[in-house]
Amino acid sequence: MTDDAVEQAIMELVLAAGPEKSISPEDAARHLAGEAWRSKKTLVRLAAIRLASGEKIEILRKGRKVAPEDARGVIRLRIAVALT
Repeated sequence: MTDDAVEQAIMELVLAAGPEKSISPEDAARHLAGEAWRSKKTLVRLAAIRLASGEKIEILRKGRKVAPEDARGVIRLRIAVALT
């Protein structure tokens, strides 16, 4: 599975969710791998950090936007406000 495929899956899901909603990294991992989603969690988190660094998505922690380098623990992903 390529990094581009993981990033594309994240973008599809956050765009479908819309600007007011967010997705979990697990949602993207399940979208990519079905029952074997747990093995993709790290790939999804790394792709989310890349996308957030490129300002395509935002990473949320406890409902607040955090810098990509501060994305620890439970996070959620949403489309960047600038892209809506």
